[in-house]
Amino acid sequence: MRLFPAFFLMDDAEIVIFGDGPEAERKARLVAKTPARIWLVADKLPKWASELGAEISAISLSEAPDYLARTRFAIITSDSDEEAEAACKLAHAHGVPVNAVDRKHLCDFTVPSLLDRGDIVAAVATGGAAPVLAKDIRASLETLLPARIGELAALAARWRPAVKAAIDDGTRRRHFWEDALRGAVAQAVHAGDMALAEERMGAALERFSSADAHKETGPVHIVGAGPGDPDLLTLKAFRLIQQADIVFHDKLVSPEIMDMVRRDAERVPVGKSKGEHLVPQDGIHELMIAAAREGKRVVRLKGGDPFIFGRGGEEVEALREAGIEADVVPGISSALGCAASAKLPLTHRDHAQSVTFVTGHAQKGGVPDLDWSGLAKPNQTVVVFMGVGTAATISDRLRAAGLDGDTAVAVIENGTRPNEKRGFGTLETLPQIIEERGIKGPALLIIGEVARLPAEAQTRFIEETLA
Repeated sequence: MRLFPAFFLMDDAEIVIFGDGPEAERKARLVAKTPARIWLVADKLPKWASELGAEISAISLSEAPDYLARTRFAIITSDSDEEAEAACKLAHAHGVPVNAVDRKHLCDFTVPSLLDRGDIVAAVATGGAAPVLAKDIRASLETLLPARIGELAALAARWRPAVKAAIDDGTRRRHFWEDALRGAVAQAVHAGDMALAEERMGAALERFSSADAHKETGPVHIVGAGPGDPDLLTLKAFRLIQQADIVFHDKLVSPEIMDMVRRDAERVPVGKSKGEHLVPQDGIHELMIAAAREGKRVVRLKGGDPFIFGRGGEEVEALREAGIEADVVPGISSALGCAASAKLPLTHRDHAQSVTFVTGHAQKGGVPDLDWSGLAKPNQTVVVFMGVGTAATISDRLRAAGLDGDTAVAVIENGTRPNEKRGFGTLETLPQIIEERGIKGPALLIIGEVARLPAEAQTRFIEETLA
């Protein structure tokens, strides 16, 4: 992140703008929306200054140092490179940050594209790389934000002292604001009924500040994070990890998705990998139950889908036995994500009329006791989770059950992620594919004729390109 976003407080601020041309006018109009006083370094006050409805005065260049000594920041709009560099040097001599229009090398900060909704201000910046793109993003935000969002923020500002006095617990206070600003209070504001909004705010405060308020528990949200690509996270999953007080997460959850978790949420790694169980499953149950009983908003974040070899069923049962409600949010299974990333259909009218998901890892280690004869039947796709370590045995068992050693296979590691690896071959050569590609896991084995399709398509593409 090359740009660090921050907002200047403009109450009682003074701003110095060098220049009096069109760029100075544009920047002055923007600053004039704030309470700041504007000092314009110009020979005289231009006509447009009287239209701004703000305190704006002209000062000479010789007077500028006196005003720079107390200014919040300076904006340089001079046409001449020499004048702009001199103004920048003068501002820096007084420790003032500078924005120089169309002179990126002189800038200490950039002026972003702004969305203004009263107390709600959103800024979009590209560091000068693509200002038009920043404006397009701002326009998209304009369509998403309700017109009265600023009135909702003003309502929150009026009630903030009363809320702070009534609810001393920080977590509980945040829960109150989430309930008010996303629920019935917000609905009343957006409908234009401020009297009803005030009434509902008072009722919500009474409810959250009551003696029994902290005793509420659950639900615990068991959330599927998908195969790793953050764009494949569901909207509900994103909303929940933004609201969570504590997130118990697996190793399979990608760093990009963990970056989406609310910044001040507690993050507890409880993941498992081959030969390493950071926290045993029973311990995970106990941690979730304890956090829920403390009144925290709990998310159990799991790679893929919680109910496909994710032990989500065990966690739901443990929570239910403890009297805590569990809410399950499905995720895109790694089987679906990896197959889609490789453009590999799991079913196909010509090759596979069914698909079967199996685990390649038994509960106590080794190869699981599977229906090998059933898995060896033709015209189906078999997707093996956690099968890298037992791939050689899986290959042997399936061939012994009658599946042709020439059956196509694909091995996909870290599917949908930037470090994804793919290997294609046959059932007989499956162990060699894994070794040659350096695949360690997490990875899926996809066994069936559909696994031949991506390789064939790639071959055709190369042949057609070279023809």
